Amino acid sequence: MKYRKLGASDLEVSEISLGSWLTFGVGVEADRTRACVDRAFSLGINFIDTANVYGRGAAETVLGEAMSARPRDSYVLATKVFFPMSDTDKGLSRAQIHKQIDASLRRLRVDHVDLYQCHRYDPATPLAETMEALSEVVRAGKARYIGFSEWSPDQIEAALAVPGVERFVSSQPQYSMLHRRPEEKVIPLCVANGVSQIVWSPLAQGVLSGKYAPGSKPPADSRAASDTMGGMMGNWLRDDILQAVRKLKPLAEEAGCSLSQFALAWVLREPNVASAIVGASRPEQLDENAAAVDLTVDPALFERAEQILAGAGRS
Repeated sequence: MKYRKLGASDLEVSEISLGSWLTFGVGVEADRTRACVDRAFSLGINFIDTANVYGRGAAETVLGEAMSARPRDSYVLATKVFFPMSDTDKGLSRAQIHKQIDASLRRLRVDHVDLYQCHRYDPATPLAETMEALSEVVRAGKARYIGFSEWSPDQIEAALAVPGVERFVSSQPQYSMLHRRPEEKVIPLCVANGVSQIVWSPLAQGVLSGKYAPGSKPPADSRAASDTMGGMMGNWLRDDILQAVRKLKPLAEEAGCSLSQFALAWVLREPNVASAIVGASRPEQLDENAAAVDLTVDPALFERAEQILAGAGRS
């Protein structure tokens, strides 16, 4: 495994990180979760990303159990706050941030997280209130650093301009060969302000693995075929996207790797990306994904891939 510095923090995170959206505590049973976590650590993956809303606390709970015997300084732990945890508990108000960090820490069985992230922007709460509350969490020792996910450039700039508060060190956008929107404004803004990207869905929920064929039903053991994990995949399974992805396979073969590894290496070619988050329902999936960090791919192959996918993805 290789590691990169996370923004203007002192955290060194693995280039491949283990996420838990739609998997742990939701679509993947506890014993397989433990197996995936154990395999991640054996591969040198030190960065674990979750959120309070994943399974309404279930993902944090199962991860807390799976990692309870590990030294706290042996891994970097990130969670998030914003989405509803009940009919009344949601958003980024001071009260919610303090309530939700305490609940997350209990479920995760730790006294602090390394990174506490705003899962989305909260237009119903003054930005200054949110930033001050996040700063209070850091200064209380409950989180070491703060980050955000899917904020617009204007929202990021406004947060960076709030005086006397902790500064963001991470951005968590969707980013892949099929979804390149962050390149236009978010990444340049973050580079200028000591903020790294932690990329979610770098394989477009598995579509960039090449496992889905146009005009065919998804494999029975795939995310798309799962009632609990496949609900967000509809737009990625369009025939035009799947046909374009199939054309990438010869490029991956020329690079001497799987299509998943090729797609992850493409994401990691961007210096501002600190880590690419991958999900796993089986430990062996992590073996393949982790190997992407050792690839050296001819940039010309990436250029050809970008040309093939031009117009096929979602902007």
